[in-house]
Amino acid sequence: MERTFVMLKPDAVDRLLVGEIISRIEKKGYRLVAMKMEKLSEEQARKHYAEHVKKSFFPELLQFITSGRVLEMVIEGEKVVAGMRKMLGATDPNEAESGSIRGTFGFSKTTNLVHASDGPESAAREINLYFKENEIF
Repeated sequence: MERTFVMLKPDAVDRLLVGEIISRIEKKGYRLVAMKMEKLSEEQARKHYAEHVKKSFFPELLQFITSGRVLEMVIEGEKVVAGMRKMLGATDPNEAESGSIRGTFGFSKTTNLVHASDGPESAAREINLYFKENEIF
C-alpha cells in the first residue's frame, strides 16, 4: 500500500468542506491513517513550500496558508499518490476537470482548497514534516 500527504487548506476549513472532501477520499476506497488540525507557522509553511520560496507568488501563498487552520492527513491506498492528484484536479480550479474537488469547489489558483503530494518522495518528506512515526496507524 502506498501513502500520501494531503492538506485541506484554510479555505476548505473555513468553507466547511472538510466532511465533503474526506467523504470523497473514503468513497474512493482510500484510508485515513493519520489526521490533525493546526494553524501553520511561517516556519512550517516555508519548509513545506521550500521549492517555491523564490517564486513571485510565494508571499501570497505564505500569507494564505498561514491565515487559518489546516487539516493534515496521511492517506493510504493503491496508487494513492496519483489517485489523489487526479481527485483534486488541476491546481487552477478554472482548468480542473468538472467533478474534481478543485473543479467543483475551487475559486482561484492561490486559494485552491487542497494540497496533495506530487510523488512518493515528496509524500514521504511531507508526512515526516507533520507526523511522528507513532502518530500514523
